[in-house]
Amino acid sequence: MSDSTAGPSMSFGTAIVTGARKYADFAGRAGVAEFWWFILFVSVVSFGLGALNISTPLGMLAIGTTLASVWSVVVLLPTLAVAVRRLRDGGNSWLQLLWLLVPIAGVIVLVLRLCDPAKPAPGSEAIPRI
Repeated sequence: MSDSTAGPSMSFGTAIVTGARKYADFAGRAGVAEFWWFILFVSVVSFGLGALNISTPLGMLAIGTTLASVWSVVVLLPTLAVAVRRLRDGGNSWLQLLWLLVPIAGVIVLVLRLCDPAKPAPGSEAIPRI
């Protein structure tokens, strides 16, 4: 079975299912669509949960913030896995994730690396263009 589930036509739902199915799979590759659809899903759910805070006369109940924090812990491993697969697909090492340790500029560099187009897998022959 190949890792070609990450094609350019991957839909939002397929990306979510693939991300959940390969939640701890750091091998293989993930296409641009698979990565960014999965990140969109994680972000939308996180923002939605965060909006569930309840204001009462006695103060704010941080229910939404608590749920969003739990969600962040739950999706940490799948997000790292899809990011590593995406970096590999773009011809980069997983060590590119260490850019996150550099404030502001590191996030920009990492986003650019995650947007790199797919490179041929090592050992596969690219079709020559004429």
